[in-house]
Amino acid sequence: MDALPDPRARLEAYARQNLPRYTSYPTAPHFGPLAEATYRGWLSAIQPGDTLSLYLHIPFCKTLCWYCGCHTAITRNQARLSRYADGLVREASLLAAALPPKLPVESLHLGGGTPSAIGARGLESVMQALRAAFAFRADAELSVELDPRTLDDGVVELLGRQGFTRASLGVQDMDEQVQKLIGRIQPAEQVEQAVQRLRANGIQAINFDLMYGLPGQDSAHVARSARFAAEMGADRVAVFGYAHVPWMKPHQQAIAEEMLPDAFARMEQAEAAERALLAAGYVAIGLDHFARPEDPMAVAQRAGVLRRNFQGYTTDRAPVLLGLGASAIGALPQGYAQNIPDERAWLAAVEGGRLPVARGLELTEDDRIRRAIIEAVMCDLELDLARVPAAVWESAQPRLAPLLRDGLAKQEAGRLLVTEEGRRFVRHVAACFDARLGATQARHSKAV
Repeated sequence: MDALPDPRARLEAYARQNLPRYTSYPTAPHFGPLAEATYRGWLSAIQPGDTLSLYLHIPFCKTLCWYCGCHTAITRNQARLSRYADGLVREASLLAAALPPKLPVESLHLGGGTPSAIGARGLESVMQALRAAFAFRADAELSVELDPRTLDDGVVELLGRQGFTRASLGVQDMDEQVQKLIGRIQPAEQVEQAVQRLRANGIQAINFDLMYGLPGQDSAHVARSARFAAEMGADRVAVFGYAHVPWMKPHQQAIAEEMLPDAFARMEQAEAAERALLAAGYVAIGLDHFARPEDPMAVAQRAGVLRRNFQGYTTDRAPVLLGLGASAIGALPQGYAQNIPDERAWLAAVEGGRLPVARGLELTEDDRIRRAIIEAVMCDLELDLARVPAAVWESAQPRLAPLLRDGLAKQEAGRLLVTEEGRRFVRHVAACFDARLGATQARHSKAV
């Protein structure tokens, strides 16, 4: 990027760029067809002592939020929901048969959509199947994404009985007018009650997901929502930028583009959230997360063992991530495997006794090297240059030069460091080491 005279204009230009979030490397646009036989080979090669992380995708919601970019469907059809839950049970059994017996599970995450959409009975049947298929460690973290508007007592009690330890609540913005503009009315009292009910049932660790860049939103809205999260005692707060992609998600056409803040306003909103959370005692984690100093994520960052996977920043150290459910993605030592995204086709596969894998990517040695570099940049905000092969470092120089010039990164004592001003632009630094970015750049979200 050519130098611009105004430093703020330079940052705004960086903010407009489209870049991956680097929850994997290589990123999903580079996946291609993956045969079931190949995936089975990867699974059979897992060692008996290897630990697992499980991700279950439950792609249903009762109502549609206009900002949503998730792979989800709107339904209240109980037969459809029950059949999907049965499909997850079947997929767990198929995976168990393809793996060494009773592998230990370090982490389980239920995502969506809204996982509680399948109800307490559906969740219980899925958990019974998972516990029959795998050996959950006593200290395993069990987490779930929840919508405060649809949280019923049966689900909360079931999650408590099953030993769930963490819940992520979609909050986005607490301003009533902004909520109307995104199709998600959620009073503060509703969120507060959800937090109280979860903690009363033993789910003590609470995450809040906030957003900036929404229609009608300004910095004051974002700051108030961040302060609300702190007042509710959230252990972690994620602050994501809204990605307006109506050509990919047609329901986003309900959001008038002229009501969206520009790149400069988005930067101000992200900064407002950061100031509010830091003032409340949170620690900044990587690109867009904040945590209480005593939270395991903050502890992991201080220890240099923070990780990043398809769920974002994580403390999960398991070498194998298995994805269950339509569109779910797993990460194995050999590469990435993604399930069939279409719900009916996924069901047909598991009901027919087939592992429902559709796409993926086998890692090359160059991919592994660059993946480790990119994860270090995204998590640690620094890179030990002694561990970077000369050819990789040389190839990064043309992209890295303007970031060094503009003070977003610096070289110091044999290390590449992301500066405090550059932390919001850490994806730009990571992209310098992405050998595959090129033609896929337009398929990614705005950098800020």
